[in-house]
Amino acid sequence: MIKVYQKYLISSFLKIFLMVFSVFFSLVIILNVFEEVSYLKDSDTGLLFPFFLTILNSPSIVYETFPFIFFISTQFLFIKLLDKEELDIFKKVSLSNFKIISVLSIFSFILSIFILIIFYNLSSNLKFIYLDLKNKYSKDNKYLAVVTENGLWIKDEINNNINIINAERISDGILHDVTINQFTKLYENFNNLMVDEIDIKEKKWVLNNVIYSTNGSSTKKDKNIVFESNFDSDQINQLFSDLSSLNFFELSNLKTGYKKLGYSVTNINIHFHKLVSYPINLTIMTLFGCIVMLNIKRNNSKIFHLILGTLLSVIIYYINYFSGLLGENEKMPEFLSIWFPLLIISLFCVIGLIRINEK
Repeated sequence: MIKVYQKYLISSFLKIFLMVFSVFFSLVIILNVFEEVSYLKDSDTGLLFPFFLTILNSPSIVYETFPFIFFISTQFLFIKLLDKEELDIFKKVSLSNFKIISVLSIFSFILSIFILIIFYNLSSNLKFIYLDLKNKYSKDNKYLAVVTENGLWIKDEINNNINIINAERISDGILHDVTINQFTKLYENFNNLMVDEIDIKEKKWVLNNVIYSTNGSSTKKDKNIVFESNFDSDQINQLFSDLSSLNFFELSNLKTGYKKLGYSVTNINIHFHKLVSYPINLTIMTLFGCIVMLNIKRNNSKIFHLILGTLLSVIIYYINYFSGLLGENEKMPEFLSIWFPLLIISLFCVIGLIRINEK
């Protein structure tokens, strides 16, 4: 059975959490709608379309801010408890700080599981729709790239031609075992090429060992051909970088496709680690917020509490961010790039808990 004080702490935290969440969500919508209006200013869309795009994109952005929401919610909860002198009342009934922190941490973990399973999958599906709709109004929507079980497929419109390119795999900026079918704007096929390797480090591709036929003519061979494209290897890497638009099953399928293609799965592995560690991350932020509020002097102003808490949460965010970049650049093992910062913050929390327990 949940005790009375536990119900009170949980309900108080949840009310504050929903309030802070609403504020963050509103700010995201307000800021994002201006970006969408600016993006679509030259299109013939209606007035409501930017707002619709904003609604689709906002949950994904808010998902990234949940560590801040948990931290700030914890701060406001303790400010409330301090203002009403409820912490002193809890102590008089032999309720220790450690028990209060335990209740909030356990509830935060349960809430973060719900956020990961329900909110993340919802936001990723909405993000996918958002990207699909917005791509139709992109100024550079002359090309498209996808990864399937049959390798990498690229649609590339350039020089009034449409090139459909299929590569079995990619490694170090080189496409291997490539087929290129060239069409006119009316989709009339006029050229077909089979290439062993293509260097795509620049937008002028270098085709090695080419077999081609033009306008139904006999097959010809050439060692090297320069081929213009809208793509280079860096752009292809960026095309598949927005993993927030994929749910767990889609990420798993994408990883399988990347492996078949010989494409690096480092970013996908790191994203998986971020998702798995997310409930722990949010719980640590709640725990850290409790420790900060209980270890500083009560006579400090509320503004001081909020500024200090926000500063610390931003520092933690950038530590996680830069550690993730090291993992993506393969300067640090994928596992450590996500879990090591959490371990360090956890150690600080343990030290803080020891100090609190001594009070």
